[in-house]
Amino acid sequence: MTLFERPWQKHYDAHVPKSLEYPRLTIYEFLERTALKQPDDPALEFFGRQTSYSELFVKVDRFAAGLWEMGLRPRDRVILLLPNCPQFVVAYLAVMKIGAVAVMANPLNVERELIFKFKDCGAETLIALDLLSFRVNKVKAEVPLKRIIYTRLQDEMPFPISLVFPFVARKTSPKPEIDWDGRTRWMKDVMIAETTLPDWREQAISPDEMAVLIYSGGTTGVSKGIMLSHYALVCNAMQVGAWGELRNGDSFLAVLPFFHGFGLSVGLNATLSKGGRLVILPKFDAKLLLKTIHEARPTFFAGVPTMFIAMKELPDFRKYDISSLRAIFCGAAPMPLEVMREFEELAGAPLIEGFGLTEIVTAICCNPMHGVRKPGTVGIPFPDIDARIVDLETGTRDVAEGKEGELILKGPDMMLGYLNQPAATAETIQNGWLYTGDICTRDADGYIRVVDRKKDLVIVSGFNVFPREIDEVLHQHPKVQDAVAVGLPHPVKGEYLKAYVVAKAGQAIDPNEVLAFLKERLTPYMVPKEVEVRDDLPKSMIGKVLRRALKEEEMAKSKAAQS
Repeated sequence: MTLFERPWQKHYDAHVPKSLEYPRLTIYEFLERTALKQPDDPALEFFGRQTSYSELFVKVDRFAAGLWEMGLRPRDRVILLLPNCPQFVVAYLAVMKIGAVAVMANPLNVERELIFKFKDCGAETLIALDLLSFRVNKVKAEVPLKRIIYTRLQDEMPFPISLVFPFVARKTSPKPEIDWDGRTRWMKDVMIAETTLPDWREQAISPDEMAVLIYSGGTTGVSKGIMLSHYALVCNAMQVGAWGELRNGDSFLAVLPFFHGFGLSVGLNATLSKGGRLVILPKFDAKLLLKTIHEARPTFFAGVPTMFIAMKELPDFRKYDISSLRAIFCGAAPMPLEVMREFEELAGAPLIEGFGLTEIVTAICCNPMHGVRKPGTVGIPFPDIDARIVDLETGTRDVAEGKEGELILKGPDMMLGYLNQPAATAETIQNGWLYTGDICTRDADGYIRVVDRKKDLVIVSGFNVFPREIDEVLHQHPKVQDAVAVGLPHPVKGEYLKAYVVAKAGQAIDPNEVLAFLKERLTPYMVPKEVEVRDDLPKSMIGKVLRRALKEEEMAKSKAAQS
């Protein structure tokens, strides 16, 4: 294949163009166009309460004006410490309207992680959930915060859920302890009267400027701030919308967190850009998710493998009607084929697997919705995305079809770089190509299969082993609900493999039984040295299993044993 051939385009669905025309707009201007066209259509739904496009953008205008009055200006950084909720959408769009930068923070971040983000990006404004005030109180003593704005989930819930929620929340969350000093206000009080809105015309922001800063999960080392421009967000939203054939009247169930590129672009940006209804859930709960699909009747849903694993294990799965879903997308982590097969059988609908990374906003390739779908692959690149598989030694030579190499990408939605890390940026973006760190193969049709992360490669007695291959076999065991294999240091072999498994409900697993199962299905050097049965596996907020956390846990055990 020559450099600029795109053989995969022959497999595009009929509705997917080979190229798109991207407007030179900020993400706020891009999404505002929808509100102007269909002001009365529902934009958001939260526990049954709907907000129209006109209502949403009035709130955005009022909150943006309030932030401006508090001193927020273009290019200032604002940390959003919020779960999925209508207030997140309002805050995000208000920050975009001003031309400031939205810095995404995981509500599960501990104080150390939040302090790092504040100091790294220089943010002086925080918009947070009241239930996280205990954490904010500790953080603000370490960073120069000028503005702290709180909101409550129940403020956007319908009655009587809004009345009951505070009592339910107390069972799992600390009671809010808000320190009302001169820099702290409620979000609803920051919103000012519509008649006093400032004139925004003089605050010109280029679409090429940074709009969003998303920190990597740190699963392969120190967390890095990924800078995404307005233009990149617009491009990716359009690519997602084109691929999924999103249109007015569609609705998307948003349980993937908005603070992550997957939830932000595939969920929030793409849905609102097409005039869809965003059905919002603040966190993943298998029963609540199925109940919401049953009642809200969304047409699209995107999740990660751990969500589908949890849902398929529910004994009453079939009592929920999920027939409204036109497509179910899966990404962010490899989907074990056995899990895919079991879920599709239960759901009666295909799981469409895709791939992406925050350095190029999010999803950039996917299996077609209607055309040739190849389970075990992440599909083919989106319009205007170039993809190559290059050798691991030099990173410059294209490898043959079916051969393993590193996936490199080029497209209009590439990141601006890593904040304050020019060396890491130069290592990742070389000659206009984004080096993903993912080891992949590609077939003659251009379909990509992710083999593993380059940094997860394990060398056992001189043999290269990709842990994901072992993960696939572990998931085939009838008693295993979730599993992962990890490479650990070995004094003689260099590295060895250890498997961690979680049993299905009501099942007991004998580690020796799992080892025997693996020995029948794997080359000897690929069989893990040991198997550990656990109640759960450490995961990121979006459901990625954190191999590094398990490795660190083992290293700590080894160090303690030696001391």
